[in-house]
Parts: sequence; structure tokens; C-alpha cells
Amino acid sequence: MNNRISAIKNDVQDRNSLAWKKLCDYVDKIASAGSDKFSPFEELGPELYSQIYTLPETISKLKNVKKVWLYGSKLKRIPPEIGEMEALEYFDPYTSYDLHWFPYEIINCKNLKDSRVSTRALFGNFKNRMEFPNLTHNPVRYAGTSVKCSICKKELSWQETNQLWVSLRIGTDVLPLLANICSTKCESAIPHPPENYISHPHKGGSQLKQP
Repeated sequence: MNNRISAIKNDVQDRNSLAWKKLCDYVDKIASAGSDKFSPFEELGPELYSQIYTLPETISKLKNVKKVWLYGSKLKRIPPEIGEMEALEYFDPYTSYDLHWFPYEIINCKNLKDSRVSTRALFGNFKNRMEFPNLTHNPVRYAGTSVKCSICKKELSWQETNQLWVSLRIGTDVLPLLANICSTKCESAIPHPPENYISHPHKGGSQLKQP
């Protein structure tokens, strides 16, 4: 596997496609039913499932979901709203090889104790130390014209946010997380990474030395 990703692509999802519409409808159905499982492959089937590269921001409505199954997906990113899935206990995006990082907000899923992730595909992973893309020259943009600070939830324009990488243990894995930060105070509130990972929040880039 190539250990370098030169740029992070934005606007990865066609939001006018049939696959996206069916996924959004599925999220609404799961939320309405109060289901504890989210498994889009079962609902969409292999062809449409392969056209999904992110999840809808409406996953914030999935308050009762305990298990998320994203096995074999083509996902490239997950939105920060996953942090509002307060009942989440198990998270499985295994063999989603285009999923190299996660939103910092997943740290807010306090019940998340078990995960299954293809760690070799992750930025900064222990096996091959895949390079973190430089956020200074290649900022990440989610849908919409603003974003919330990952720490204090202050609404920010894209020009105001300071984006940083940090590696933290989530569930049973150490994941590279992308944080949107509004101030040095909020940056100082980011937890300390585990041993053998970059010891501080950072911007990434080819000059960054990893353990």
C-alpha cells in the first residue's frame, strides 16, 4: 500500500445520485424506528453501496444506534456528526481501505468500546506510518459554509478554523483524527496521544517525523 496521500479530496459525494437519496432515506427510517443497528449495505445492495463515499450529516439523528456496520465500504470520510450518536458501542468499517482518517468528534461517543478498523490504511498507523497530508496547503472541507470547533462547539467560518491531526485511542484502535480548533485554549484541551504516536496535535506534511 502506498504510504503517501498527497492530497485530501473534498466534495467526494454526488448528493444528487440515487445511492445518496436511498442512503438518506435509510437514515430517516432507522431514526424513526429507533433501531439499534445501522447497516447501509443491507439496505442499498452492493451496487449502490459502492457509490457511497461519505455519510449524511443526518446520522446525528441516530440516537439509539449501538452498532454501525460499514464493512467493505468505499467511504473516504465520515462527518463530525457521528459524535452525536450517543448510544454507539460498536463501530466496524473494516476493509474500507479508502478511509484513512476520522473526525475528532467520534471521541464524544462515550459508549464506544469496540471497533474493527483496517489500521494499515490509516494515516500514521503503527505498521507503515502512512504520511499525514499537510493541512496547511490542503484543508478539509465538509458540506456547508461553516464548521463547529471540535472542542467548544463554537460556530466557525472555514477561514477561522485551525485544522490539526491527532492520533487517539477510539474503541480498540488508535485512529488519526481531524480536529477543527478555534483557539489555543481549545487546542490545549486535546488529549495526549498514546505512546509511539506523534505526541502532539500537528498539521502533517512530508517533513513531519513519526516515531
